[in-house]
Amino acid sequence: MLRTNDTQGFHPRSLFARPPYRDPLKMSEEFQSVEPAVRGPDRHPGAVRSEPARLDAARLDLAVVLPTFNERENVAEIIARLSDALAGLRWELIFVDDDSPDGTAARVRSIAAADRRIRLIQRIGRRGLSSACIEGILATSAEYIAVMDADLQHDERILPQMLSKLRAEALDIVVATRNAEGGSMAEFAAKRVFLSRLGQRISRLVTRCDLTDPMSGFFLLRRAFFLEVVRDLNGGGFKILVDMLASSRRAVRLGEVGYSFRNRVHGESKLDVNVGVEYLFLVLSKLTGGALPTRFVVFALVGALGLLVNFVFLSLLFVRLHLGFSAAQAWATLAAMTSNFFLNNLITYRDRRLRGWYMPLGLISFCLACSFGAWANVSIAGNLLRAGVQWYAAGLIGTVVSAVWNYSVSNLFTWQMPQSRRPAVSESPVAIPADAPAAQTIGTDLR
Repeated sequence: MLRTNDTQGFHPRSLFARPPYRDPLKMSEEFQSVEPAVRGPDRHPGAVRSEPARLDAARLDLAVVLPTFNERENVAEIIARLSDALAGLRWELIFVDDDSPDGTAARVRSIAAADRRIRLIQRIGRRGLSSACIEGILATSAEYIAVMDADLQHDERILPQMLSKLRAEALDIVVATRNAEGGSMAEFAAKRVFLSRLGQRISRLVTRCDLTDPMSGFFLLRRAFFLEVVRDLNGGGFKILVDMLASSRRAVRLGEVGYSFRNRVHGESKLDVNVGVEYLFLVLSKLTGGALPTRFVVFALVGALGLLVNFVFLSLLFVRLHLGFSAAQAWATLAAMTSNFFLNNLITYRDRRLRGWYMPLGLISFCLACSFGAWANVSIAGNLLRAGVQWYAAGLIGTVVSAVWNYSVSNLFTWQMPQSRRPAVSESPVAIPADAPAAQTIGTDLR
């Protein structure tokens, strides 16, 4: 039995009584009207400070998102350079690291332990520059966000100019360009300059914007604009700027600031053939309104190459080496499946790439899935042909069913295998002298 030593009239049921209803709007107004006491060495105990003033003091002027992969040697230098360039502003840096094997995340974390303005998002089992940028932008409360590389090739000194331009002209995005007044491509090889120009022309098919450098990975945007387009973003590949411009349902207010592109000092460039392929399929996805998943399109094209491999091997074994047709076809099919697996692992599922002992296991899984798909193709096409469907239509339907099956099963099983674990990277905390000043803070703890 409940006992109480409190006031008279207490009843146990009152423990479960529903509290009186309070209008949330009125509660918000009451909260804002309260002026909390702020005590300090220079203040009278009764001094007060308004809530808006406290919020203004904590509000960020700029957040900088830096996607990283194997950039450990550049971390300390980019932080020092940004700290100098953004002097006088309230800022934070958000590193989004795709579990770099060189210990980039450990390096960022050790510095962040002494500076609350430095933040880290370490992604396990996910890769991709665009998706890293999206996660970094969504992780900050800043109204203005810059995106740039951590490889020291982007000139951080123009960030204040970009921010001032965006604010003064009420723009959505300000792009740092290498192709306008004040900009240059540094010592780029002629081949890379040509590819950049080609990408610029292709981007105009979907962006509907007149930009001198739509391929730029260095830009500053307004958070409100990003929230308008974020749900329509493809999120794949490396060109997040093109993705955002193509996803906007209205004319984008744009500005540009020229800068000189620097040469890389540490680490290796991430630009390879896969980047080009992913960019082309981003454009294709935007042109088709996302009707076809980009990954499926790539998978289907790899499958088409597999047909060519099958034909070449069949011709070699059956015509040249006079092997029996059934045996030649079996070996040719195995060769096509094997080539498809390695191409898909290299391109289609780059972000889930299998390595080490998972490679042979993945190959077996892929071949089993494709074997059933091949059987389904032949069976369905044969039944349709016997039902009176034209041979070409029956063959096409069987091929489509087989492709969808192979893609679905591969997506669910082959490239969902757990990745091999890396050795843990030791994290050495930064030594902070006892007499060192406390790290600068912005409002609440930003980590």
